[in-house]
Amino acid sequence: MAYTTSPSTSTAAAVAWAFAAATCVKLLLVPTYRSTDFDVHRYWLALTHALPARQWYTDASSQWTLDYPPFFAYFSRLLSLPAPLVDATLVSVPVPDAPPFAHLLYLRLTVAFSDLLLLGSVLLLARDARRNQRPFLHFQYNGFLMGLLLLSLHFLEQEWDLAGGVVFASLLCSKHLFLVAAPVYFMYLFRHYCCGRGVVKGLGKARTDGLWSGCCFCCSICALRVLWPASELNGVFIQVLPMYC
Repeated sequence: MAYTTSPSTSTAAAVAWAFAAATCVKLLLVPTYRSTDFDVHRYWLALTHALPARQWYTDASSQWTLDYPPFFAYFSRLLSLPAPLVDATLVSVPVPDAPPFAHLLYLRLTVAFSDLLLLGSVLLLARDARRNQRPFLHFQYNGFLMGLLLLSLHFLEQEWDLAGGVVFASLLCSKHLFLVAAPVYFMYLFRHYCCGRGVVKGLGKARTDGLWSGCCFCCSICALRVLWPASELNGVFIQVLPMYC
């Protein structure tokens, strides 16, 4: 009997091959041109490692001030933990003007590593929708952020509305530019999660079943007063949303 490959298996294999090819290209491009994004994320790596959290949005030792929401700052802090094993100056403030090759290599590898979230999210969606992945080669952590977005969509597709809402709230707390999708998520969750119950009963279901509490908990962690006292929250908003402050 001839062996046949299921469409979902072949799609997953194609996505995995595309991801592997993109990773190989990124590794080959490690010593090539770097944009100012490298300097930005190199500073954020050192900033979140060397200084207490209450100073992350007020430090002025570099022109590349932290202007992403706190969850991305947590993410930079996580990436900085093994950095001293490579080079202690990776996490020193102020950062050196002429970074050695080890700095470039480490940050390139963290970008490739963070794209694993994108791969996993695409595979989850491809299992049902048979979608293809397109690799990201720009020096930013776009793969990580898109991975959160696709993971949220996967949860919504599986009708796990609470998980989808919480992951999307985490995405907003990582990069505020995804606020443009917030009205769509709100309408979908209210329509789908509270469908057929009326406005009052629907809002009550969202409250009692955990949708609101999960999203509010996520946002509360983002602006935890233990890390960012009330006196420091203004600095966060000035950096993240300067046009409104």
